[in-house]
Amino acid sequence: MRYKLVIFDWDGTLMDSADKIINCMQIAAKHCDMPVPSADAVSHIIGISLKPAIKQLFGIDDDALAERLVLAYKEAFVSHDATPCPLFNGVEELLSALKAKGATLAVATGKARRGLVRAWSQTETGHFFSASRCADDAQSKPSPDMLLQILDELNISAHDAVMIGDTTYDMQMAKSIGMRRIGVSYGVHAQVHLEALAPETIVHSIGELQQFLLR
Repeated sequence: MRYKLVIFDWDGTLMDSADKIINCMQIAAKHCDMPVPSADAVSHIIGISLKPAIKQLFGIDDDALAERLVLAYKEAFVSHDATPCPLFNGVEELLSALKAKGATLAVATGKARRGLVRAWSQTETGHFFSASRCADDAQSKPSPDMLLQILDELNISAHDAVMIGDTTYDMQMAKSIGMRRIGVSYGVHAQVHLEALAPETIVHSIGELQQFLLR
C-alpha cells in the first residue's frame, strides 16, 4: 500500500446520492417558499456541511430561515423523497481489498452523523472504517478540521494518508495540510476544477481508483 490511511468523502465518492440531495433541497425550498435552486446550483454546494451549504446556496444570513430549510431538507430526505442512494459499483470490493492489504480506512463527510450512520446501516459498510468525522463533529469543509481530527485519533501523519473525494472542498482541505489527494470525476464537481488543486491523479470509476491505490 502506498498509503497507510485512506480517507474517503461519502456522497458522490462512495455513494451515488447527488440526485436525492438535489431533489430534497428543491423540496425544502418549496416548503419554505424560497426560490427553487437549479440542479447545478445544488451540485455546487454538495460536500459542505448542511447549514453553511444552505446559506451559500440561497444567499442568506438569517439563521432562523436557514434552520427552517435544514429541517425541511432533513424531513424530505428521511420521509418524502424515495430517490435511491446506491453505492457506486465496486465500492464493497474496493473497501475489502484495501482492508486486506492492511490499510486503515476513514470517512470525512459533510453529512450529519445520523445520516452517515443510516447510510452505513443500509449498506452494511460501517465495519470497514476505523474513524469518521461528520458535520456534527468538526468545522465544515474546506477547513481541514475533519482531517486533522482523524489523523490525531489514529496517530497517523498527513504524509502517510490520502484524501479521496469528488469536490474541490475535499481537495482544498487536504492540500491545506500537505496531504496527498485523489479526485474522482464521476461526482458533482467538474474534472477541470479538481485538477486545479493538484491531486495525485483523477480517476473515472471505482475500479480505476482500486487499481491506482493497490498498484
